Amino acid sequence: MKDKKTLLVVIGLVLGIVGGIFLPGLMKRISFIGEIYINMIKFMIIPIIMTSVAVTMFKSRKLNKNILLKTVLLFIIMFIITFVITSIIVLILKPGSNFKFDSVKWTGEVIDLVFSQFIVNMFPNNIVEMISDNSIFVAIIFSALVGIAATKVKDGEKAIEIIESFSNILYKVFEYIMYLTPLACFSLVGTMIANYGSLFIGMGIRYILVAYLCSIIALIFVMIIPVWIVAKINPFEFIKKIRKVWLMTITTCSSSVTLPTTIKICNEEFNVSKRLTNITVPLGCTINMCGGAVSFALLGIFCMQLFNISITPLIFVQMIISATIINMSAPGIPNGGIVIGATYLSLLGIPLEFIGFYSGIYKLLDMSYTTLNVTGDITANVLMDRYIKNKNLKLDKAHEN
Repeated sequence: MKDKKTLLVVIGLVLGIVGGIFLPGLMKRISFIGEIYINMIKFMIIPIIMTSVAVTMFKSRKLNKNILLKTVLLFIIMFIITFVITSIIVLILKPGSNFKFDSVKWTGEVIDLVFSQFIVNMFPNNIVEMISDNSIFVAIIFSALVGIAATKVKDGEKAIEIIESFSNILYKVFEYIMYLTPLACFSLVGTMIANYGSLFIGMGIRYILVAYLCSIIALIFVMIIPVWIVAKINPFEFIKKIRKVWLMTITTCSSSVTLPTTIKICNEEFNVSKRLTNITVPLGCTINMCGGAVSFALLGIFCMQLFNISITPLIFVQMIISATIINMSAPGIPNGGIVIGATYLSLLGIPLEFIGFYSGIYKLLDMSYTTLNVTGDITANVLMDRYIKNKNLKLDKAHEN
């Protein structure tokens, strides 16, 4: 079924390119199809993030707090370093600098808030305004508080079970929306090419190549080298042990589906404690997304280059903060990277026109991003195992299989 969906998206992409070149008038007339698709994705952003964050925070209550905090800190450090590395590469190569969306009627600009105002805006005065304004930060904070508070009340678990059920329903709704991706890809890509010409094809190829280049460099400097230095594991040995996981991530594009294999390799190939693996790997599957760092940094800067928007130090800091928080609440759904990519651009005030083409090439991107995500989980697990052994720390026996 997944192969059929991917094939349909590819067909939609190809037909969109052909339609944009040879039938530009028709593609412009059916551009509303792509607009509806984007609106539906934007409609799902707040409810998906709110339910996902609340459930995740509640389920973290049984973890060893000391190990949990250090693991989360390691994940954040890995994410930020990957984000910075990718940003440097994209700023140097400037893959979107030769293609400007000059004819797009857009009067907005990237949000440029002073720090105090930025903090104030993170606290809403009513929930209705939070939802109507699509306030991502506010939604994440509110949902996190709900998840934490649910651990402190008598019937909190029952409430979270209801939220989780609603979350599953939302995931299914989003899955239905994703069925429209081939048609939306046809409309959006065709409209793009009809408006801007065949140069758009080259732009997409550049985007994919830069994504893979950034992923490879991040793999070397954020994962392979730290494991080599800290855990004393030879790079070639490290790659040899995790190649089975790479085969699964490339074919499934799912950290969740790969989870059993990831745990098995951590325990059997790297001899990491089962109790530690049971904390680090599932948690990493949820919030540790170095592939997400590549995705956010590349998508944000690339689109800003398209719109000829200058990136100031303050905006760059805002990009990192936004990406880190959204990444840690990313929905675990098929093609979830599309909705959080749209969320990220919306949060920064960047138009979503590129999301149509992004949806079409996302499968190729996701192969790299998921592989980087899972490799990051294994890396963090190995590094935490070495840290615990060096410090003679104890893990909660409740996590032993």
